[in-house]
Amino acid sequence: MTPEPDCIVVGAGLAGLVAACELLDAGKTVTIVDQEPAASLGGQAFWSFGGLFLIDSPEQRRMGVTDSLALARQDWFGSAGFDRAEDHWPKRWAEAYLQFAAGEKRAWLHEKGVRFFPVVGWAERGDGTAGGHGNSVPRFHITWGTGPGVVEPFVRQVQAATATGKARLLHRHRVDELIVEDGRVVGVRGEILKPDAAKRGAPSNRERIGDFELRAPAVVVASGGIGGNHDLVRAAWPERLGTPPDFMLSGVPAHVDGRMLGIAEAAGAHLINGDRMWHYTEGIQNWDPIWQRHGIRILPGPSSLWLDAHGDRLPAPLFPGFDTLGTLEHLRRTGSDYSWFILTQKIIEKEFALSGSEQNPDLTGKDVGLLAKRVGPGAPGPVEAFKEKGADFVVADTLDQLLAGMKRLSEVPLDTELVTRHVRERDRQLDNGFGKDLQLAAVRGARAYRGDKLIRVAAPHKLTDPKAGPMIAVKLHILTRKSLGGIETDLDGRVLGADGAPVPGLYAAGEASGFGGGGVHGYRALEGTFLGGCMFSGRQAGRAIARTA
Repeated sequence: MTPEPDCIVVGAGLAGLVAACELLDAGKTVTIVDQEPAASLGGQAFWSFGGLFLIDSPEQRRMGVTDSLALARQDWFGSAGFDRAEDHWPKRWAEAYLQFAAGEKRAWLHEKGVRFFPVVGWAERGDGTAGGHGNSVPRFHITWGTGPGVVEPFVRQVQAATATGKARLLHRHRVDELIVEDGRVVGVRGEILKPDAAKRGAPSNRERIGDFELRAPAVVVASGGIGGNHDLVRAAWPERLGTPPDFMLSGVPAHVDGRMLGIAEAAGAHLINGDRMWHYTEGIQNWDPIWQRHGIRILPGPSSLWLDAHGDRLPAPLFPGFDTLGTLEHLRRTGSDYSWFILTQKIIEKEFALSGSEQNPDLTGKDVGLLAKRVGPGAPGPVEAFKEKGADFVVADTLDQLLAGMKRLSEVPLDTELVTRHVRERDRQLDNGFGKDLQLAAVRGARAYRGDKLIRVAAPHKLTDPKAGPMIAVKLHILTRKSLGGIETDLDGRVLGADGAPVPGLYAAGEASGFGGGGVHGYRALEGTFLGGCMFSGRQAGRAIARTA
């Protein structure tokens, strides 16, 4: 008979792996159960761009960026907008996470072999106010190796521990129930699913071939959010973001299904802030999909002209890369499920990055030669592939040809005269080195940061300039991604009940816990905070269990 472990971790994603590693570091034993095949070890984090939020890092200082804990706190709380009684623990988690990001986070990762691309990105540039939403400075640190590079040290440690018997990895084990005895969670029950050779992220079967029951003094729920379950996304969709879209792309695999949230609630967990969520408006259909409705997010620079489905320009400061949820709210209130970028070849070459490890072979593969091409002429290979093969791209030599192509992809009437007016008005602002267009002012301001000028923001130019062409239009869809609410926890990751008291034996980490406390981001995130939230919450839970096991 296999000895009872010190802890069971439900979910083999980043948060679960980090919690397991902390327990292993403390000499404890751990069993990890996950419904997916071994190919999907590492969960959603593997697919990520590997962006991590750090404060006053050496990378920032080398790029001429002055950052501080006080400025980051101002940005975080200005973005979060905490305004509920349930935000007690989320606010405490936010304070703790900021201290972590400004303190030992980088050294802790560095010790594990994680390294960073030297140019720091500037994500979520904000709503135009000093105290409001957004990052005042660049803080998006791209991991050398992207998502796989973030996951690798924790996967390596867990796999090494399985060889010595300190850890067990049980794939194809789907938890259906948390075992509660005398008010304490003492284990898990569920179904053993039929083996499946599905590649990473692809759908796997749900055929039951047996049952299992496992017991341990502590259980960590690290099962992720609801982004792959569009029914749950629509059910939780808040009125403040308008009506939920009829059509959405999925930025996560189908197994990100939210099942464990209801299972944890049945065992006494308190779920909070379920209406807080993070979805992108710059999704494009993957021409080579791995899962159903597989979407990729464009990580845009600030220069593309952004129009709603009818052809009207989005208001300031809803520029590309500035305010994700503000843009989502505005677009949903226009009543259509998509929008448009209009840009040029010159812009796409410098400003289009694609989220996802598989879309960045240079960074993911740590290929310096391939990486060098980013500063040379031409767009990165994956971007060019989408331009040539993607269903959402229109490429044309003239504005009239571009408009004809946009009309072919439109599901609602496109006002071509309105689009033409917006393009002409914007281009006239470039007859001088000054003007009143706030987006062009933002572009010029961004280029004052050497990282943006080097690899991220094109020099201002007219969209109709043939020397910058061809012209390009991109149809953008809403892309599901992250749950910002979840299981309420204290700073040790202990799951709290509706009465505010811990549920004995039960812990939560990662997206299942709203990345800590049931909603550490509040209403809005600053980007680069999701992977870090998985690691920090998993670390907190693992260390707390190790102290008591």
